[in-house]
Amino acid sequence: MRSEQQLADDVRPREVVGWAMYDFANSGYTTVVITAIYNAWFVSGIAGKAAWATFAWTAALSISYGAILVSAPFIGAWADAHAAKKRILAITTAGCIVFTAALSLAGPGDVALAMLFIVLSNFFFGTGENIAAAFLPELARGEALGKVSGWGWSLGYLGGIVSLGAALAWVNHARALGQAGAEFVPTIMLITAGLFLIASLPTFLFLRERGAARPAAAGAMREAYARVRETLRNATRYRDLRRFLLCLVFYQAGIQTVIALAAIYAEQALGFSTGDTIVLILLVNLTAALGAFAFGYVQDRIGHVSAIAWTLMGWIVMTLIAWQSETRASFWVAANIAGICLGSSQSAGRALVGWLSPADRHAEFFGLWGLAVKLSSILGPLTYGTVTWVSAGNHRLAMLVTGAFFLVGLALLFGVDARRGREAAAARAQIVS
Repeated sequence: MRSEQQLADDVRPREVVGWAMYDFANSGYTTVVITAIYNAWFVSGIAGKAAWATFAWTAALSISYGAILVSAPFIGAWADAHAAKKRILAITTAGCIVFTAALSLAGPGDVALAMLFIVLSNFFFGTGENIAAAFLPELARGEALGKVSGWGWSLGYLGGIVSLGAALAWVNHARALGQAGAEFVPTIMLITAGLFLIASLPTFLFLRERGAARPAAAGAMREAYARVRETLRNATRYRDLRRFLLCLVFYQAGIQTVIALAAIYAEQALGFSTGDTIVLILLVNLTAALGAFAFGYVQDRIGHVSAIAWTLMGWIVMTLIAWQSETRASFWVAANIAGICLGSSQSAGRALVGWLSPADRHAEFFGLWGLAVKLSSILGPLTYGTVTWVSAGNHRLAMLVTGAFFLVGLALLFGVDARRGREAAAARAQIVS
């Protein structure tokens, strides 16, 4: 099937490129700040390797995810009602860029300031991620959601590679000049913010706002609350979507833990340096890009549920290898398994939500998807941080506990019927029309 035949009737390839470039643009933030550099620097440099440092990092993330969890469904409903997804995306992009740059102001000992900027930057990042995802069902035909989602995720991981490559180049330059982390990490935050700004421009140039604004009878927020209440009240119509969102909470808890704490684990459990960690995450992003791109095609062939099941089994294997790793070589194996599973499971989950969502509530239902992901982003990392705190820094035990989230997610997944869920969404569309 040609790419044009995989897109909706009024969608041109350049618009899909513009949409996918947002994944490229925002991946620099999550890769550099959340996964590879700033998280480890927060624990070792800003918090001085205190016993509570990992917990403080996960607490900051949890606060931001909690704010997204509360606001996401209502922002999505408001965006649908007012045809304002692109406008909101512009606001959240600007917010994330500004507060990413602001992270450069926090130095050693500035724990409260660093936590504040993490909360704000991550809130804008997560809200924008939800809104960008809501464009997907408007761009791709139903049978090609997996492929098009995979294009975005794979391009996103390439964006992470570009940002990490720029960071590694600056680290090597700074170290050649004799600089320490307190001097080169702030510059990396400015570089990351600048790359986000530049790479997001194609999104706002090419991506179109579809749909028509509907007058709000009793005010914007009241209308948004009413629409969300209706979705929750009619949740029994979408039981497969509801079960998948519950499944997603658990398996994403494991994924979000790996994303937020991989560099910390590598540094604290295996003695990786900043340079070692950057190289590791660079290769993980490459395998993640390949996994997202290739698995998008596999997913459309074998089905969304089967595709996710395979990736969850891969995650379970990964956590067992990481837990037992005594050498860097074995941890590299675990990390690259994580990369393949990361790209494929993230892409597959987003596509399945689009497959199960009614056509007139894409942004709202992707708000619920974001709610589930952000709830998992609280549950997983905070569990990890708590385990390390109460166990006097036992990161291996925390990694083993992380594996349990994937097991629960796999068990819940077996009750999801994608065909039945798709029929429920189509029935809703017929009622509306």
